[in-house]
Amino acid sequence: MRFMMLVVVDGPVGDGPTGDDVESWVKEMDDRGIRVFGNRVVSPSEATTVRVRSGDVLLTDGPFAETKEQMAGFDIIECESMDQAVEIAAEHPAARHGRIEVRPFWEGQA
Repeated sequence: MRFMMLVVVDGPVGDGPTGDDVESWVKEMDDRGIRVFGNRVVSPSEATTVRVRSGDVLLTDGPFAETKEQMAGFDIIECESMDQAVEIAAEHPAARHGRIEVRPFWEGQA
């Protein structure tokens, strides 16, 4: 099963774990064949929010709402179960600086 781990930190994106901690976790997950893909993301101040209302495209620079938590990155992982995905998320360095939200991929028919 594939899961998305959303990495959310308390405060600015730059306040999350960096350097050796994250690189070590990424290497271990890659070596174990668990991590499919992932990356950090920039600050929400550099984002654009897209909404369509009555056929009109509405753009808002930055996040839609002010927040103290910010998504700092994501990882796509391949695990046997939600229990294993939770164990992997608990090993992520960001789990000590914010939270990791684990979501299974939609397995149903489109």
